[in-house]
This record gives sequence, structure tokens and C-alpha cells, in this order.
Amino acid sequence: MRFLTLAWLGAAASAFAGVSAVDSDGRRLELAQPAARIVSLAPHVTEQLFAAGAGARLVAVSEYSDYPEEAKRLPQVASSGGVDLERVLALKPDLVVAWRLEATAAALARLEALGVPVFYSEPRRLAQIPDSIEALGELAGTADTAHAVAASLREQLNQLKTKYGARRRVSVFYQISERPLMTLGGRQFVSDAIELCGGHNVFADSPVMAPQVNIEAVLAADPEAIITASARPSERSWQALWRRFPGMRAVRAENLYAVPMNEMHRHGPRAIGATALLCRDIDEARLKAASPR
Repeated sequence: MRFLTLAWLGAAASAFAGVSAVDSDGRRLELAQPAARIVSLAPHVTEQLFAAGAGARLVAVSEYSDYPEEAKRLPQVASSGGVDLERVLALKPDLVVAWRLEATAAALARLEALGVPVFYSEPRRLAQIPDSIEALGELAGTADTAHAVAASLREQLNQLKTKYGARRRVSVFYQISERPLMTLGGRQFVSDAIELCGGHNVFADSPVMAPQVNIEAVLAADPEAIITASARPSERSWQALWRRFPGMRAVRAENLYAVPMNEMHRHGPRAIGATALLCRDIDEARLKAASPR
């Protein structure tokens, strides 16, 4: 009986033990017990929380939180334009997970001032995605699930690095918008994905996260592959812009590719699966260059 009592007390103490994790700002957030009511203020955070096994603890999400399917049924309390502070507070969250935006900064500061724990999830490298999932699992009390998912994602990344990392570099122009023409700089995690695949982002040296560029700059870089992010990767109308320049290496070799936009651009677990597609396209461009014509 004494043993059973001690075992019960140990289990109870474990259930109500404090939890902690370090966020993207390097701040350690400590909670007296695992969060039971969580608000997500970014679509990638919503995906990370579901991946961490904490989907059932979500009480509200942000606009565009459309994956997984269950997320669509949750109330939306934020957008890129701001946070509905009154609705968030009415939900009495014991954890808010956010992404820093100028439009939401004041609301997030207000939440923290009112004592609401705020955790920032802003991965800048692919390897930080599983780290973030693990951290959220710790805070939600779903660490076992989160650790398993994170381990699987790390293994996928290792496999991609092993397969493609040492292959010949392929210069890549990554297009995120046509009007205006925009790309991503080297500090964005998609550029990290390109490097993992054995590619080189021709605008990696840009100090801007998402620089606007002109066609002349892309022509001067003369990339071997042009890759765009698209909600409909099978749609090819975007290629018309580049086919006006048949002398470009990417156009001559038919190295014009598209990857799924939401999966590739959201800092969630699906980005790693999208990276595998990115690697496939870059490798195809590499093999075309090596094949005799």
C-alpha cells in the first residue's frame, strides 16, 4: 500500500510539475504546469502545435491557419494586420505562441504586461523547425509526441543532406512574386533549404529578407534554375516572363520549376517535405547539365 501511495504521489507530482522551454529570442519561458489553453498567432505555429501533439489544447488560431483540417474549426483571433486582444484575453490562455510582426508588436507587449506567457517561434533555419516543435511539446506537456516527430524530421533532413549536400552546386533564382519581382535573401530559411539541396541562392548575399529585384539583375546572375513558389505548382503561366529570355541558362535547359507555396514558406513540418521536392528539382537541373545533348 505504501508503495502504491508513493507511486500515485509521484505520478501526481509529475502531472503538475513545472515546464520550460527556450524560444526563438533565446528567452526561457517557464510555466507552473503544462499549458492547457493555447492561442496560436501564426499559421506555422498552428501546424507546429498540432505536430507536437498539442492540437487539442488550442483554443484559437490566426488567420490562414488552415492545416491540418481541424485547425479550420477553431476561432481566428489574429491576422497579419493585428491581434484581437479582447477576444484573446476572454479565452484566458495560459500560453500564447507568436511570430513577431510590426502590426502585432503592441498587442503582444500588452499580453506580456498582463502576465500572459508569450513564446516566440521564428525558425530561420530548417533545423530549427524540429527544435521549435520539441519546445512547444515541452510547454504543452506532450513532449513524447513532439520528440518523436522532431526526430523523424531531423532524420529526413539528414537524408537530404547526405544525398544532395556534396553534389555540384546549382545556381538558383527563387521567385516569390512576379509583380513586383521579389526573391528571398540568405537569412530566410528557404535559402537554407536551397543550400541543403546542393544549390546556391543567387541573391543569398542580400541583407534584406525578401528583396525586390529587377529582371536585369536576374539576367546578370544567369541562374541554372528558376524556382517559384505557387499555390498551384502545376500551373505554368508564370514561366512566360522568363521565356522571353531564351538565352538564359535556366530557360535553355527548361529548368523552370514550382514548389508548393504554403508548405515551402510556412515554418512548419511540411516545409521539410517541400524541401525534398525542391531538392528533386535542383537535382534534375544538375543532371541536365551533366547529360550530353
